[in-house]
Amino acid sequence: MFEFTSRRERRLWIGALAVVVAVYSTLGLAGTLAETLRDRGLTSLGFMTFLAVITIATIGVGLNRRPRWLEVWVGLGVAAALAMIVVRMGVEAAERTHLFEYGFLATLIHQALDERRRGGGRVPVHPAIIAVLATALLGWIDEAIQWLIPNRIYDLQDVGFNAIAAVSGTLASVVLTRLRDRGKRGAQ
Repeated sequence: MFEFTSRRERRLWIGALAVVVAVYSTLGLAGTLAETLRDRGLTSLGFMTFLAVITIATIGVGLNRRPRWLEVWVGLGVAAALAMIVVRMGVEAAERTHLFEYGFLATLIHQALDERRRGGGRVPVHPAIIAVLATALLGWIDEAIQWLIPNRIYDLQDVGFNAIAAVSGTLASVVLTRLRDRGKRGAQ
């Protein structure tokens, strides 16, 4: 049986599972919701609400430790970079959500694997590699499921967005983890 190395690792894996369940459970509804928001001129409001929820969830994940100012600035820089990418992408807001959904998922997976490794648990390769591959695979499965659902399409561009999100979320997690570790070593 799978055993967690800490309560934090357990919470991170539960969070990752919750994200996957939320994304997969809305596959049949997402197209209808996007169409309704678009018809009512609420696409931007819906996207901004979704972005706010993801931001609050991300902050919640980080609240188990008090961040240093450098970590806050790096986090804000990553958020600004993602926001600029999203604004300049030139695709529908519904498509932009991939960057946040799978970026957040990659962050949770990376943090869970890193916590496991730090707690003495077995992690066969670097947590960042596993996080990127696992998240990209889950994103591809998302698209494969859509191929089976009426009124949804399998889109290779979305598979690419999911993979980009996996890389960016993991990269942000690695940078913030290293900053946090450097801060701990400096405080000792």
